[in-house]
Amino acid sequence: VLVDLEPGTMDAVRAGPFGQLFRPDNFVFGQSGAGNNWAKGHYTEGAELVDQVLDVVRREAEGCDCLQGFQITHSLGGGTGAGMGTLLISKIREEFPDRMMATFSVVPSPKVSDTVVEPYNATLSVHQLVENSDETFCIDNEALYDICMRTLKLPNPSYGDLNYLVSAVMSGVTTCFRFP
Repeated sequence: VLVDLEPGTMDAVRAGPFGQLFRPDNFVFGQSGAGNNWAKGHYTEGAELVDQVLDVVRREAEGCDCLQGFQITHSLGGGTGAGMGTLLISKIREEFPDRMMATFSVVPSPKVSDTVVEPYNATLSVHQLVENSDETFCIDNEALYDICMRTLKLPNPSYGDLNYLVSAVMSGVTTCFRFP
């Protein structure tokens, strides 16, 4: 299930090389965005969309033979990933209290920050993660850039390069779930 509070990123995913991997009705998006504001993602814009997301999550969960849990990948710097992401985690926890909740949370860094409010968004999210997640894997955004530049010798890492590193972490951590 892919979620965002604005349609632009969903259009990019759909048009990209992996767009056909996802069911079209598993894209859930709003129209206005959260404007890098945790409260808008958690209490207003995100709260308006969360029931629609939960319907899709429920449908996917019902299609599982043996649902072990949920994995959420999100950023803690913006309003959607931090605000709505933590709202979604708490709602899923409410509905599926006996299932495991793991998050892969990209933590902002001052060196590669987009906006000045990223530390506030991350700070507001941490309490929610402590309360509602069984496992939280904090992924340092600055470290991702350092690995790309120093180890992989990429002069200008793209989001695709960073996402590849995140996917490698997720793949390694979840191997025992996928290959018992």
